Amino acid sequence: MSRDEPSYLPFEQAVAIVAAIQEEEHIHELGRRIFTVYDRNDRELCWFDAMETIATVAPGEANPKKEEIQPKVEEFILHHIPAWVLD
Repeated sequence: MSRDEPSYLPFEQAVAIVAAIQEEEHIHELGRRIFTVYDRNDRELCWFDAMETIATVAPGEANPKKEEIQPKVEEFILHHIPAWVLD
């Protein structure tokens, strides 16, 4: 793996440390939504752009229903927790 390629935690490890994934307003960009990932100590680990994440897990769906898209978003995020969150 090169230095430019991202490194992700194994899914099982991500599940063990992630306590919550919250959809929130980006604090510096009004109107931009993000998915913030928190650990079991309520510490922010990382965040994902909501529109990009939804477009990745539900390509071509204009207005996906939250109850249908939420499990896909959670699964995607848990497979893409950067390894640097453990630093």
